[in-house]
Amino acid sequence: MKIIAFGASPSTKSINKGLATYATSLFQNAEVEILDLNDFEMPLFSVDREMTIGQHPLAQQFLDKIAGADALVVSMAENNGNYSAAFKNTFDWASRINVKVFQEKPMILMATSPGGRGGASVLGIAETLFPRYGGNIKATFSLPSFYQNFDIETGKISNPEFDQKLRAIVQQFESENG
Repeated sequence: MKIIAFGASPSTKSINKGLATYATSLFQNAEVEILDLNDFEMPLFSVDREMTIGQHPLAQQFLDKIAGADALVVSMAENNGNYSAAFKNTFDWASRINVKVFQEKPMILMATSPGGRGGASVLGIAETLFPRYGGNIKATFSLPSFYQNFDIETGKISNPEFDQKLRAIVQQFESENG
C-alpha cells in the first residue's frame, strides 16, 4: 500500500506533520511518502491570477502525488478555527484542476493542537467538506493537548489511551483498505 501523508501546515516544526508521520509508522506493510506543504507554495489564489498564469504546475504536482497513492493520512492544522492559509491555497489551486482533489482515496483524517480541543473545529470543517472534494474519509482522530500527549523526542504519542485509539484506527483501516 502506498500512503501519502501530510500535516496541513507550512510550519517547519508542524505538530500535525509529526502526528501524520507517527500515524504512518503504525502501518505494517506500507510505502510512505510524507509531503511538505512548503514544496507546494504558490501565489495566493484568485481567478484573476489564474486567468493570467493559468493552472499552477505545483497544484498539478500535488494532485499527481495524491493520484499515485492508495491511501491518504492527513492531519489538519487549525488556525483561528479553520484551515491554515497554506493548505487552503494549495487546495484552492488544486481544486481548479480537479474538483475531486482527494480522488476518492481512502483517508484517515486527523487534527491536533496545543489546546484541549485537539483541532476539533478544523477537523469538523474538513470532515464535512472533504467528501465534496473526493475525500473518502474512513476514520477520524483528534489528539488534544499535543505537548502533554506526544513525545517530540521519540515522535510518538505518549498517552497510552490516545495511542491505543490511533493504533486501533490504523489496524482497522489496514484490514479494510490494505
